[in-house]
Amino acid sequence: MSNSYAQPILRTTDLSEGLRIVERLLRIANLRELEVDFEAQVSSTQTLSALLELLPDVEWGTQGDAGGSSRKGDDPSEHLPIWLRAWAMPPETVEPFIKAVGDSPATVRWDFAGWPEAPEVGLNAGGTRGAFVTLCANVRDLELEEPATDHTVFVHVKQVEAERAPWLATQVGLTVIGDLVEAPY
Repeated sequence: MSNSYAQPILRTTDLSEGLRIVERLLRIANLRELEVDFEAQVSSTQTLSALLELLPDVEWGTQGDAGGSSRKGDDPSEHLPIWLRAWAMPPETVEPFIKAVGDSPATVRWDFAGWPEAPEVGLNAGGTRGAFVTLCANVRDLELEEPATDHTVFVHVKQVEAERAPWLATQVGLTVIGDLVEAPY
């Protein structure tokens, strides 16, 4: 199994604009098997409390093997800052997650069955590998390493179908704004 490749198509200070672009992309996607993955860096007990209320069984950990983690049964509030991840969540949890993370760096990734045919660039419908959209909130990159005051939308494609990313951007009235990069998961 290989990772998808992602290309940014929007950077905005308006989080609702980012969510609108995601919604427009999802309208052209094959949404069979739609689910959402979350990742966040959490530094405050207030943000942690809000996220644990929404996602009580979330996976979390600290940097390095010596720190705390959900696998060890540790109390996350004693190990801040932490990262947390939630996989295969229902789409209706997106807005509560965004509200709970506040200004913490976070990603929301929508996973679905595939992208549509793109005849203008010679591509058939795409399958599940490489069919994602990610909204990076308060961060510019997929690895949560570049905190920012703005938000970025990435489209994910298979590396061999790189021309699908600019095509997808065009479908929602945008253009790519950065390089195609290997996604971390």
